[in-house]
Amino acid sequence: MVKDVLNQTKFIVFQLADKEYAIPVNQVRSIEKLQHITRVPGTVDFVEGVINLRGVVTPIVDMRKRFLLPEAAYTESTRIIIVAFNEMEVGFIVDAANDVLDLSADSIEPQPDVVGAIEAEYISSVAKLEKRLLILVHLEKVLNPID
Repeated sequence: MVKDVLNQTKFIVFQLADKEYAIPVNQVRSIEKLQHITRVPGTVDFVEGVINLRGVVTPIVDMRKRFLLPEAAYTESTRIIIVAFNEMEVGFIVDAANDVLDLSADSIEPQPDVVGAIEAEYISSVAKLEKRLLILVHLEKVLNPID
């Protein structure tokens, strides 16, 4: 039983459209309410712009646009998840940040070969948790501007 506790990783779960996605909590710096985003000309279409977050200029990526999902109006539950990757911080606009979950290694499986979804290249694996299916995001591919 002790091994199960040691073999768990915490994930931040967020929502886009009708699916749940997850990012390892050790890569998440903070979760922020939506705030004013300054547009930056000449950036790729999924980069909404930048925000000034506690004195740090942080680029903001709209995850719906990045995954080629239909756009939706921002709501009270819309959040910006600030992640740290390769010594840079980036904010992801998501529909909602649901919870923090512990996932054991045996609940995580490789991405199915027949995913067929446009966002498939951004998925590292999937996790089954009771009746929920969580899509684990591959941050390096999400942040790579070259498709």
